[in-house]
Amino acid sequence: MKKIMFHICWAVLSVLATSCQDALELAPEDYFGNSNFWQNEAQVSNFMVGLHKQFRDNQFQFLRLGEMRGGTYSNVDRQATSLNELPVIEQRLEETSSGVSSWAGFYGPILQINLFIQKVEGIGFLSETRKNYLLGQAYAMRAYYYFHLLRTYGGVPLVLEADVLNGTTDAVLLRKARATEEEVANAVKADVNKAVGLFGTQAAVGDKSQWSPNAARMLKGEVLLWTAKVYGKTADLAEAKTALEAVTGSSLLPVFAHVFAYNQKNNNEVIFAVRYKVGEAEMSGVAAYTYSTFNMNGLHYKDSTVSAGVGNFLVDPLVLAATNSQQVIQRYAYTFELFQSYNLADTRRNATFYDNYKVNTDVTPFVPTIRNTALVKFLGTIDANKRYFSDDWPVYREADRLLMLAEITNAQGGDPAAYIQPVRDRAFGGKDPKPFVNTGKDANELAIFNERTWEFVHEGKRWYDLRRMKSGSEPLVFKSAAHPYGVLDKATQEYRILWPIEAAVWTNDPLVTQTPGYSTARPN
Repeated sequence: MKKIMFHICWAVLSVLATSCQDALELAPEDYFGNSNFWQNEAQVSNFMVGLHKQFRDNQFQFLRLGEMRGGTYSNVDRQATSLNELPVIEQRLEETSSGVSSWAGFYGPILQINLFIQKVEGIGFLSETRKNYLLGQAYAMRAYYYFHLLRTYGGVPLVLEADVLNGTTDAVLLRKARATEEEVANAVKADVNKAVGLFGTQAAVGDKSQWSPNAARMLKGEVLLWTAKVYGKTADLAEAKTALEAVTGSSLLPVFAHVFAYNQKNNNEVIFAVRYKVGEAEMSGVAAYTYSTFNMNGLHYKDSTVSAGVGNFLVDPLVLAATNSQQVIQRYAYTFELFQSYNLADTRRNATFYDNYKVNTDVTPFVPTIRNTALVKFLGTIDANKRYFSDDWPVYREADRLLMLAEITNAQGGDPAAYIQPVRDRAFGGKDPKPFVNTGKDANELAIFNERTWEFVHEGKRWYDLRRMKSGSEPLVFKSAAHPYGVLDKATQEYRILWPIEAAVWTNDPLVTQTPGYSTARPN
């Protein structure tokens, strides 16, 4: 994407865009977009680029919703800095501490997509092929936002028209109660089916930073896998498998680390990724998963069993202290147990984490007192002596397709080995010390879950995997003697699989109720 295109389109979007609640309360002061913007193909295409720019702006929110509650984040500070978002990480969400606000901020982008769909469906100057492709992107993107809302809140208000931008200003008319969870799921299915149908047999463009036919098929597979396993719609498994098998042209890269490398953008494994580039944009938050160089303090070593003399300590081993635009500090940390769970021969281990140890040098041999890791999976690149955290963030890639197919096959009673083993072979360089063996549905499910855990760190999958995947009939999200992955007690915390909303939401819209189970100050 050209930087200038982002600036042009964002100038238009900035006039139109508001927060969800603002949009529901206020009419826009001018109708620049409605009155004279939709005049030619370049304007329409630039608006779609702008929608993708908004999508990129939400990357950290996608990560937060899909990963932070998954049990792999540490709540223990290891670098004398305070950790962020502990109420989310520790499952302490309440109406007064909701973790995210304003429905995760997704209704602003949804409003823009609604406007795009309305305007483009009525346009006559686009070829039918181009029109369908653009609309396919819009419907897929809207489905993706609502899919996150569904998995986060359950039932949410369904806003499928650009009412406020069409001149509806009556606050009463703009109120919307929460739709049921089933209604939201059906809306997501309808949108993704519409997207796949509009794309038809069109080939995806070479740039994988925008929604494409393959990305829409991946989303369809993921949505149907969710409805099959979470809502008991078993028939959806076959349709999910068909959608994923229809994804063509992708393959695993031989080296895991290359999937995310700055100089490997648009590689064969990536199906759809959020694009970052030097001088254009950096991934939010990656620097906060690393380390504070000023806290290395001459006591940190790479080897926890080091017995050499003082002086071989770490200073800045990942070259993070060079001038950069983000504060380099550890505000989020993965558990050291996650790092330890990798087999020593698994190449994903060191391509994901850099382990380091604070050592007591007053005794011989030295004794490690703190074991820590820094995230290295998305470190970006150094350009003109400046670090840019500008690796792409995969939304969908071939490993995800294979492991979803493994999960579907297992749920159908088949042997998922053909889908799991290629992922393991890549991880171990073809020398898997313990190749996968089909040992029954529950054991297979846990094996697939483990592969997803090791494969998708910092890709926003873990929380949703816990909610969807099962041991017996119970989702892995609940604590159980059958596995070590649960984070909620089913007897007392089952309602917490969904997130609460803050009081400001129901205060501004009296039709909206609190997520069931949470204490609320809302009057009946």
